[in-house]
Amino acid sequence: MDTLEAQKLKATAFVNKHISLGAKMVPFAGYNMPVSYAGLNEEHLTVRNAVGVFDVSHMGEFILKGENALDLIQRVTSNDASVLADGKVQYSCLPNEKGGIVDDLLVYRIDSKTYMLVVNASNIEKDWNWISKFNAKNVEMHNISDKTSLLAVQGPKALAALQKLTDINLSEIPYYAFKKGKFNGIDNIVVSNTGYTGAGGFEIYFENQYAEKIWDDIFEAGKEFGIKPIGLGARDTLRLEMGFCLYGNDIDDTTSPIEAGLGWITKFTKEFTNSKTFLEQKEKGVSKKLVGFEMIDRGIPRHYYEITDSTGKTIGKVTSGTQSPSLQKGIGMGYVQTVFSKADTEIFIKIRDKALKAKVVKIPFYKK
Repeated sequence: MDTLEAQKLKATAFVNKHISLGAKMVPFAGYNMPVSYAGLNEEHLTVRNAVGVFDVSHMGEFILKGENALDLIQRVTSNDASVLADGKVQYSCLPNEKGGIVDDLLVYRIDSKTYMLVVNASNIEKDWNWISKFNAKNVEMHNISDKTSLLAVQGPKALAALQKLTDINLSEIPYYAFKKGKFNGIDNIVVSNTGYTGAGGFEIYFENQYAEKIWDDIFEAGKEFGIKPIGLGARDTLRLEMGFCLYGNDIDDTTSPIEAGLGWITKFTKEFTNSKTFLEQKEKGVSKKLVGFEMIDRGIPRHYYEITDSTGKTIGKVTSGTQSPSLQKGIGMGYVQTVFSKADTEIFIKIRDKALKAKVVKIPFYKK
């Protein structure tokens, strides 16, 4: 990437760290981001087996406050946020009015009148405008994305490394929960057990002014565990091995949560945007479904490759695909006609005009 191109991009507080470590930098969601340092496979296996650090400061964070904060969240998200207690997190999505998804997001309950929403980097403005459109009851909204840094410290040795830096008992934070406290001598840091890798670990939210100190001290604390910086390339292969959806690939404005296998975050105990359509889909069924598949023939599936049946008829398309570093085989996700969605169904992926055999499998692909 040339200097002029980099100048047009936003930068996180860690951009100089990435460049000094020799990261390969690429444009991602309007940011200058590290795609890899030592190489995708090595970084992927570091997270699976030890501990790695992702800069995910490009993600968006909104604070919603006031008597009607929960009411607004309930009307714009598919999941039921009323079940959240203080310190709990929920995966959800923002449905649109046409049966698709504006974005997927995390909902953090700080207290009964204060919530933090964490949204995808490429959708910050889109999500802000969408939620604001429904804010008829004067909920106080703050977009803190530009002043917030976020590191995801992931892997089986993340807890031991990070525990050196905080008196928060990290082993007492269950999955999809968080604690606010002192981290690395700094107050009001959010430490959350909400990784996107399936390898365990924590995400740490803090103000940009503390970025360099926190980065340096995490790497010092993790040195004995072989800690390494990890790029977005390995983040993608790690999440795909777990069958986690990526917005813009596996879900978007045209895919419904029911089609995407996200019925578990679509709760009909309340009314939300277009909930009647999704209830109808749940009751009557859908014509296409998102499935996971493994290659039987040798080949690497990629985004937008055609999926066919044994006669060569197109039955769907690949939304995410890779050569799995953990499993040493091609894996992917894609939408297929519902009749082909059962586990062990034989399908074919068109790779360079060849129909290569694959089979539908239950996700996650990688089982600990």
